Amino acid sequence: MRTRLLPAGLVVALALAGCGSGARPSKTSPSAAITVASFNFSESKTLAEIYAQVLERNGYPVRRALDLPSREVVEPALEQGVVDLAPEYLGTILAFVDPHSGAERLEPAAMHARLQNVLERRGIDVLTPAPGGNQNGLAVTRETAERHHLARVSELAPIAGTLVLGGRPECPERPFCLPGFTSTYGLRFKSFRPLDSGGPRTLSALQAAEIGVGVLFTTDGTLGGPHPDVVLLEDDRRLQPSENVVPIVRRAIVRRFGATFVALVDRVSAQLQTAELIALNRRVDIDDVTPARAASEWLGAHGF
Repeated sequence: MRTRLLPAGLVVALALAGCGSGARPSKTSPSAAITVASFNFSESKTLAEIYAQVLERNGYPVRRALDLPSREVVEPALEQGVVDLAPEYLGTILAFVDPHSGAERLEPAAMHARLQNVLERRGIDVLTPAPGGNQNGLAVTRETAERHHLARVSELAPIAGTLVLGGRPECPERPFCLPGFTSTYGLRFKSFRPLDSGGPRTLSALQAAEIGVGVLFTTDGTLGGPHPDVVLLEDDRRLQPSENVVPIVRRAIVRRFGATFVALVDRVSAQLQTAELIALNRRVDIDDVTPARAASEWLGAHGF
């Protein structure tokens, strides 16, 4: 199996990002620190902070490599030892490393087993998934939903050609985003507008009628909250797989720190319900607190 290689300049940039972590001073060398990575959207950064801070509170040396652009960066960085731990999403990471897995048809336990089977050959362990997860969702304004009698994604088909879809830039290449909306639902939108991962720009563009449909996360803190003018459509043909949060960790780290390390990370994951993710996203995206502060508050409230 061919390993994706990171460009040398990106390896250096990741290493430098990790050095500015704000981690607790340690007598260990920087190379002994656990580098925790995140993607460039608020939920991922908050989850990475939760795992990084709980490790720090328990005496582990930690560095951070937050705000990374995509799996095309994070997954090979794990393989090459540039980062050590990343909070992932079960179905999407499985489809990324094993495109023929049929992730959308598998139960979480089967997905976890298959993901572990693939990643163990790359020196990566898959820890216990959280009960909570976050899927892609399609949202429209309430006005659009009422005018066209929309409650389900399948009901978009007759009007998709008149609507602009907005979402994260990688959406046209992701199987559970634009290709999946086309193959599973027959949706052929007027055009696609690249915006952001996870929502603030997409939500604003949707509310301003710059796009007709937005790809939002199902744990978006605005949904069902202070923005009742946005409606999340039901994924009635079950395109989206189970997307439980799951930490993936380099095996070298697991071997170095052992069962106590794994048990600590698993204990945090066990507390991450979907409602907790929504609440965390509200703190960051609506209350405008930093991911680090939201993570610290959450850890304190859960006794860590």
